[in-house]
Amino acid sequence: MLELTDVRAGYGRTEVVHGVTMTVPDGGVVAVMGHNGAGKTTLLRAAVGLVKITHGTVTFDGTDVTHMRPSGRVARGIAYVPQGQQSFGQLTTEENLRVVADGRKRGKEKIKEVLDLFPALTTLLDRRAGLLSGGQRQQLAIARALITEPKLLILDEPTEGIQPSVVAEIERTITELASRGGLSVLLVEQHIGFALESADRYHVLEAGRVTSSGAGGAGADVSIETVAADVRAALTI
Repeated sequence: MLELTDVRAGYGRTEVVHGVTMTVPDGGVVAVMGHNGAGKTTLLRAAVGLVKITHGTVTFDGTDVTHMRPSGRVARGIAYVPQGQQSFGQLTTEENLRVVADGRKRGKEKIKEVLDLFPALTTLLDRRAGLLSGGQRQQLAIARALITEPKLLILDEPTEGIQPSVVAEIERTITELASRGGLSVLLVEQHIGFALESADRYHVLEAGRVTSSGAGGAGADVSIETVAADVRAALTI
């Protein structure tokens, strides 16, 4: 689905990502972990086209999109939920969803589907998004992205600053969507337990380079606790 091959990217003359190679398979969930400043967000932004790639290639669904504009990648089926639980704060929850759904052939149906995934939002449709909790805004941000019917959902720190009950809800939703097929997920996550339980495969990024990789979730060769201990050890090196 998504292939990053020897990708180098950064800002101006400053290179932040140094030759990263990884694959997000069709219907798979891949997690990227690392300390602040490791280059995780820059890697995601490079995959979406928001940061210029200076070397390497990005292939999505069999097409080289390395030099394609972000809008072109979105049109091909990439949805990006950036860090920070972003929404239109002055609009209601329902209006936030309709901004994305209006004009789409299955717009009303897609709103119903995402509300089924995030039932807590159904009681908040008339509330301004700016008055929602962090967890509620994050669910809204993911719901808006899913209305576009993406083939690949890219999430940057989806559990940052969110209460454990909502973390569990988001994890359940990601796992359920991926298991249905037709959707791949690439997520950056500091919550090691969440990342390893959700992902089929993980990569640890340090100073813009992949320093450790392995299988997560049901595909792990050993217990998640053992994998988590190995990841924590990699993050302290």
